[in-house]
Amino acid sequence: MQENRHLYEYAIIRYMPKVERGEFINVGVITFCKQKRFIDLQWHLDTARIQCFFPNAPLELIKQQLESFQQIASGAKSRSPIASLDAPSRFRWLTAARSNIMQLSPIHIGYSDDLQLITNQLMEEYVYLREEE
Repeated sequence: MQENRHLYEYAIIRYMPKVERGEFINVGVITFCKQKRFIDLQWHLDTARIQCFFPNAPLELIKQQLESFQQIASGAKSRSPIASLDAPSRFRWLTAARSNIMQLSPIHIGYSDDLQLITNQLMEEYVYLREEE
C-alpha cells in the first residue's frame, strides 16, 4: 500500500419516507478519514425524483434535516452541541442507526489518496446515479 493512501469510511444518506417499508432514495454522502481529520458531507435534493416516487414528501423538512447534518459534519457553530464534538464523534453520531425518515447506509471503507475526489465520485455514483466511465 502506498504511503499517501488513507483509510476512509463513508455512508450514503437516504430519504426513507416509510421506514417500515424500507424504500428510500439516496440524497447524500458522508466521508470520513480519522488519520487526515477529514470529514465531508455532500447532499443533493432531486425534488422531481422524490415527488415522482413519494408525492407527499415533506421537501422543506428533508432540506432542513440535510442542512442540519451539514452543519454537524462541518463542525459549524449552531444550536446543536453535537457540532462542537471532534470529527470522529460527529461522524459516529451522524452515521448512528435511527428510525426516522433520514437514515444512513451501513458504513463502508476504502483507501484513497484524494479524499475530496472520493466524496465527489460517491455522489456521482450513488446520488446523481451517473455511471463511472
